[in-house]
Amino acid sequence: MRYLSTFMRRRSVVATAALIAAVALVGLPGPAGSRSPSNARDLAPAAFTSMVVTADAPAQSAPGVFDDAARSAGYLATTDTLTEPGEAPTAPTKRPRVDQPASKSGEAWKEPKYTISGYATFYDNGTTAMRLPRGTVVRICGDGGCIQRTVTDYGPVKKVRVVDLYRPDFFAICGCAGWSGTTWVTVSIY
Repeated sequence: MRYLSTFMRRRSVVATAALIAAVALVGLPGPAGSRSPSNARDLAPAAFTSMVVTADAPAQSAPGVFDDAARSAGYLATTDTLTEPGEAPTAPTKRPRVDQPASKSGEAWKEPKYTISGYATFYDNGTTAMRLPRGTVVRICGDGGCIQRTVTDYGPVKKVRVVDLYRPDFFAICGCAGWSGTTWVTVSIY
């Protein structure tokens, strides 16, 4: 019985494939062009011009000169020059003065929920932080400055290391030499 069901299944697959092929052949257009060969015609020798070019002859741009009457109204000759009407603009000599209100120190930052202090290291796959979920916005401050980043992964497991930073970010806030591996930071969590 098992052999019979396998045989029937194969038979239906073959029938389906044959039906698909028949529908495809009906739907395809016939070959392009005529079905019979065309009459052979002799080419007129006057259609060709013989030209002898020596190996040391200079290159020619175009055979023959075009009639001026056949040129368009906006034709530019090689001797024409293009000029714009009016005067050339003058370059500004100094930057315009912009009055901006003075801001107090730290006014741009809102108060963080809490802060963590500890060591930061560099990590080449983004910003990771200990005990913080992904998507948390943090401000990380070190001796070289502050940056604001979003946590992209779970971070270090040692309690003294609180954050791993992308290498350029690490050296931006580190304020230390290129051989340094850790720096003390304060992480503000928002």
